[in-house]
Amino acid sequence: MTADCPSPLAAPALRWDVFCHVIDNWGDAGVAWRLCRQLAAAGQQVRLWIDDPAPLDWMAPGAARGIVPAVAVHRWPRGAEAPPPSGLPPAQVLVEMFGCHVADAWVQALLPAHDETGCPTVWLNLEYLSAEPWVERSHGLPSPVLSGALAGRTKWFFFPGFTPATGGLLREADLDARQAAFDAAVWRAAHGAHPGPWVSVFTYEPMALAALRHQPALAAAHWLVAPGRCAAHWGRLDAAAPLPAAARVTPCAPVPQDAFDERLWACDLNLVRGEDSLVRALWAGRAFLWQLYPQDDAAHHAKLAAFLAWADGPPSWAAWMRALNDAPGGADPPPLTAADLAAWTAHAAALRARLRAQPDLLRRLLAFVAAKRRVGDPAA
Repeated sequence: MTADCPSPLAAPALRWDVFCHVIDNWGDAGVAWRLCRQLAAAGQQVRLWIDDPAPLDWMAPGAARGIVPAVAVHRWPRGAEAPPPSGLPPAQVLVEMFGCHVADAWVQALLPAHDETGCPTVWLNLEYLSAEPWVERSHGLPSPVLSGALAGRTKWFFFPGFTPATGGLLREADLDARQAAFDAAVWRAAHGAHPGPWVSVFTYEPMALAALRHQPALAAAHWLVAPGRCAAHWGRLDAAAPLPAAARVTPCAPVPQDAFDERLWACDLNLVRGEDSLVRALWAGRAFLWQLYPQDDAAHHAKLAAFLAWADGPPSWAAWMRALNDAPGGADPPPLTAADLAAWTAHAAALRARLRAQPDLLRRLLAFVAAKRRVGDPAA
């Protein structure tokens, strides 16, 4: 094969198949849709295959009806006997989000080894986000298929991350402009003006939330509580120990992704969970606390430790991060004062600037795919 494949800067729009298995708690669908939306904005043609498209109804209203014309949403039947689709133009890039497995027959049907131009197609596993050191070592590594119907093919690992040696973080091209045009005072007035600090709560069931609700800096806070597991946990805590009289609570409905960003931009403290909302909190540049997805083997504690080492934040912030995740050293966090909250905010802004200086995930992903499509390039 000696095709003269285009360079990344001159490459035409490619056909992408992005597969997402919605396991729990909306994050999988959230990251997958953000990726698809950003690919489409960059001129790519995208099909999103998702086994549970229901979260898109509120996360990206109109997605299933083609509101983003360059993204076609398809239901992905995951049964072992589900036949692969027919009659669709083959993809040039196939992405398995978070290690979801696409059956061999589907890969064969959707992703031939080479496209109609003679360039190699690219098969990717876009993995979970972590600051652990092994991510830099694993990013970009090949995973050759040694047996079965796809023997001889190669899948590539693409790891998001916080450093230049990883795949980076998803960031829309218009994010800075949107933030610059956003008026937090106007937003707050439209959502029930309140003089105290505003706190967005989107967590699982952290026990430390009980203590956080009664911290000195938050005695008169306006708490915006997300629905689902978060709201249920909040209700149990409220029944056990009601908030101070000066505090206020607003239950929140599910909102589209852009509206969730605005909530984070408007608040003084953002409690976020999982991966998608962590990245949005980082781009918000406001004080935040992150609850990782709890794992039975406590693997999330090592993940948290790696993130804290990378972030190098104020001791009080790290202590509350450990407390929110039931991590070692988090049993007795210090009182949260207004001065602490100001220090957390300054640190969050510094983290945003640090990450903003790096290329975003989409730019790195497009360059990675272009390199793999250059036939005969030893570096590919």
